[in-house]
Amino acid sequence: MSDETNTIDGTAREIREPAHAAKTAKRIPARTWVVAAIAAPLALGAAGLSLAQGNAVQPTPVDPVAIQALAPSSATAIKGEVAEIFGNKFVVQDPTGRALVETGPAGESGKLVSKGEAVTVQGRFETGFLHASVLTHGDGRKVVIGPAGGPPTGSLDWAKDKLGLGPTPDVPALTAAVQAAGYGDVRVTGRGPRHLEVAAKDRDGREHQLHVGFDGQVRERPVPGARL
Repeated sequence: MSDETNTIDGTAREIREPAHAAKTAKRIPARTWVVAAIAAPLALGAAGLSLAQGNAVQPTPVDPVAIQALAPSSATAIKGEVAEIFGNKFVVQDPTGRALVETGPAGESGKLVSKGEAVTVQGRFETGFLHASVLTHGDGRKVVIGPAGGPPTGSLDWAKDKLGLGPTPDVPALTAAVQAAGYGDVRVTGRGPRHLEVAAKDRDGREHQLHVGFDGQVRERPVPGARL
């Protein structure tokens, strides 16, 4: 029995819980308790709780190529000087040519880079654009651009991932699985709920985009703009 007071017209009145309330209360499914247990610390995160990020996967660093040599790839890089800035796009120039870099929402302010500064940009090159995923400034500052990947935001898998309770990809083992499947020059470009996104080359040097499950299963995905 619980005793509470509620003030109405200045009079304190006692509110007594009916004796049968405990018997008539609805049973809460066990799954709800699990979700609530995960959601509670996530809610606290807005108030300053630092959540575990142990399952994050960083793109594999790649060496820059000459802009003139850019070819369709889901993991390539260029190095040069910022020649022009157009909102969330900017032009990088090196001695061999120019390339247009697209940065998405991260660069909408137009202040992600400065005209004339030296930068290295890594990302996906297709349809004439380098879609940036990692930007390195001349002073060494590195900016990861775009979503980190993983489970859909707000899902139970996403909550587990944020708390470090989700599946942790064994990147060296998965890289070895890709090599065992006959590929080389393996570069991790991102991750999904239970897979890695990987760029790799076959024995003939052709670029491939791969879907590598955390269980080691390797599947090919087409690279937009690539010649078969």
